[in-house]
Amino acid sequence: MQTAEARISASAFADTKPHYDILDGLRGVAALTVVCFHLFEAYATSHLDQRINHGYLAVDFFFILSGFVVGYAYDDRWRRMSVGEFLKRRLIRLQPMVVIGALIGAAMFYTQGCSVWDVSKVTVAALLAATLMNALMIPATPGVEIRGVGEMYPLNGPSWSLFFEYIGNLLYAFLLRRLPTRALAAWVALAGCGLAAFALWGPYGDICVGFALTGDNIVGGSLRLLCCCRAYSDPSLSEAPSGSAVWQSSPQRPCRASAEANICG
Repeated sequence: MQTAEARISASAFADTKPHYDILDGLRGVAALTVVCFHLFEAYATSHLDQRINHGYLAVDFFFILSGFVVGYAYDDRWRRMSVGEFLKRRLIRLQPMVVIGALIGAAMFYTQGCSVWDVSKVTVAALLAATLMNALMIPATPGVEIRGVGEMYPLNGPSWSLFFEYIGNLLYAFLLRRLPTRALAAWVALAGCGLAAFALWGPYGDICVGFALTGDNIVGGSLRLLCCCRAYSDPSLSEAPSGSAVWQSSPQRPCRASAEANICG
C-alpha cells in the first residue's frame, strides 16, 4: 500500500522542482519594505523627507526574483510545452489574485473617502465598470479612473506591477527565452542605461513610476521591467535531467529568467 501511495505521490508531483525557502524569505522582506514605503509616504512632503524613501525599489527586486522563478520553472519545458500552455499556466497563477484584489477594492471603496477624493460622487455603475476593468487587467486612463489620482487600477493600485508582469511573461514566451546570452546581456545593459538616464534627467528625479497610464510612467515602468532581464551562460543547461542539480553545482549558477513582476513568483 505504501509503495502504491509513493508512486501516486511521485506521479502527482513529477512536474515540480525543488523549492528554495530563502526566496520566500527575501520575498517577504521586500513585501514589508514596500508596505513601509507607502505607509511613510502618507506623512512625507517629498522623497527627501520620507523614511525608507527608496523602498519602492523592492518592486524591481520582485521583477528579478519572479523572472528567475519563471526561468527556473519553465526553461527546460519548452520541448513539451507550447506557448499557449505556458500562458494558460501563468494566467491561472496570476489572474485569481487580480480578480480578488479588484473585488476587495470595490467592496471597500465607499469607506475610503478623504480630502483627496470624494467617493460619494462616484456612482455604483462607475464602480462596477471600474471593478470589471480591474478584474480584466484593463488599465484606466488618468481622466477616467474613478479615484482621481491617476492610477491604472484605482481599486487595487499595486496591480500595475502585475500589468508589467504579464508583459514580461509575453516577452519571455515569445522572445527572451530564444535569445543567446550575449544578446540578453546587451538588452539589460541598454535598458540599464535608459533607466539611469530616466532617473537623472527624467521629470521626477527617481524611478518611482509605472503605476499610471501616462507617457512618463509607461516609459519608466517599461525600463524598470526590461532592466530586470537575466541571462545564464548556456541555454543547453536547462535541458539537463535535473535543473536543480545544474543550478546548484554549476560554478556560474545559471539563471536566465524573464522580466516580470509578481510577489508570489
